[in-house]
Amino acid sequence: MTGKLDGKVALISGSGRGIGRSIALKLASEGARVVINDLDEAPANETVADIRALGGQAVACVGNVSAPDFADRFIGTAVEHYKGLDVIINNAGYTWDNVIQKMTDEQWYAMIDCHLTAPFRILRAAQPVIRALVKADQAEDRRVIRKVVNTSSMAGLFGNAGQTNYATAKAGVIGMTQTLAKEWGRLNVTVNCVAYGLIKTRLTASTLEHTTANIEGREIKVGVNPGLMELMEQTIPLGRGGTPDEAAGAVYLFCIPESDYVSGQTLICSGGLTGI
Repeated sequence: MTGKLDGKVALISGSGRGIGRSIALKLASEGARVVINDLDEAPANETVADIRALGGQAVACVGNVSAPDFADRFIGTAVEHYKGLDVIINNAGYTWDNVIQKMTDEQWYAMIDCHLTAPFRILRAAQPVIRALVKADQAEDRRVIRKVVNTSSMAGLFGNAGQTNYATAKAGVIGMTQTLAKEWGRLNVTVNCVAYGLIKTRLTASTLEHTTANIEGREIKVGVNPGLMELMEQTIPLGRGGTPDEAAGAVYLFCIPESDYVSGQTLICSGGLTGI
């Protein structure tokens, strides 16, 4: 532990499990005070308990990031508990695939709402808070660099068969990132993005069985056929999918002081794969 984020307040959506959990544990290990979010109370509280057990500070804000009132609750939790806002990680997400001729409006809007509208609302709700904090910093002749890290996907950069909805949303995240980097530079906020390749989580686990996850009341098929998983990994120069901790490392790079002059960038975290 180096304490590079001592005293910082970090919000991480979708951080009860998978990549988000790893991001939360990483940032907390460096001294950040963390707001944990998950759809379900149990994993959110478990992550909070694990961070506290390691001597860190964390609170939970449980709920669906797509809900119209979520953004205000999420930002409000940070302000209420920690009186600050330094790092926002828009991580929550899942996939609901189909070829375009079979894709329903519900599938389309579910991905747009979760991956694009939710980050938009969170960042919109954060702006007045950040602006007020910047004014307070200026009054004390203090310069604080704040961070936003959005998560995209290689599907958002290159497309992916069966993922018109997901790829479109993730492409939009990159545009949002580049735009806010321009808008928020005057507020001393860097805005960057991580585009993931194959990261091994419960949603991409290798399985021969028909496995589903209950997401927003829908039973969504998850998991990848072992044969397909093996074929996918053969295309990755490093020869394997990434772990959640490795995925968290890419986000961490944008959160630490060493990246204070990096903004508007999209980092591909894919084990060397540069196209799909």
